[in-house]
Amino acid sequence: MLLSLKKLLNNRKWLLVAGSIMLLAVLTGCTSMETMTEDQLRSGNFWERNVVLYFTLALNTFADWFNGEYVLAILLLTIIVRTAILPLTIKQMRSSKEMQKLQPKLLELKKKYKDNPQKQQEETVKLFQQHNVNPMAGCLPILIQMPVFIALYNAIYLNDEIRHHTFLWLQLGEPDKWVLPILAALTTFIQSKMMMSQQPAQPAMQFMTLVFPVLIFIMSMQFPAALPLYWVFSNIYTIVQNFFLYRNKDKEVQPAK
Repeated sequence: MLLSLKKLLNNRKWLLVAGSIMLLAVLTGCTSMETMTEDQLRSGNFWERNVVLYFTLALNTFADWFNGEYVLAILLLTIIVRTAILPLTIKQMRSSKEMQKLQPKLLELKKKYKDNPQKQQEETVKLFQQHNVNPMAGCLPILIQMPVFIALYNAIYLNDEIRHHTFLWLQLGEPDKWVLPILAALTTFIQSKMMMSQQPAQPAMQFMTLVFPVLIFIMSMQFPAALPLYWVFSNIYTIVQNFFLYRNKDKEVQPAK
């Protein structure tokens, strides 16, 4: 039996929350890992030898290009990964915009059929079908991105060369107690607020906008500096990306007819 539309929409909100928390839980669990060489990764489990190994090889190759500067290697790999998943991000953005366009009509249906939930649901489904909108479409890109980010995270954390590399005041294998955690939390908050401003207000997302930067700050104080450095690079990429993707929001997002 199909879930009711109301449950589907609620699940969409909480799926984003649960997915974010799950991602943090997985990453937190990595703190007990020891570093691994390329040979050890090749003989490791399926995830290590088929996914993490290639991210590690890429990091080491890029570092060689930059005379051993792993900070630049992390930056380049972050740009490549984020650019590769840009089509998914654009798909998510378009889904969000389509939902925004339908908001006035959804409110009309809610008001018109407030005493008849079943009819309200039927008319809402018809509206989605008429405009070819899938309420769950925005979740898929996020779920697909998670394994990519976890693999990149593992490749940074398990790399022994990165652990012993220094840059400015940072030793990438040791936690940075203040500067990077603050930058990671601040950029996470900014990019979350930018996303929130582009879609209808949702309590679950508002909650994550406040809680997620705090979690990032706490973890950044405990993890080797290479990891919050990656988060800062990734967040800055997202902030710039969202600026260009959403700069014509007022012109593009018009109520559906």
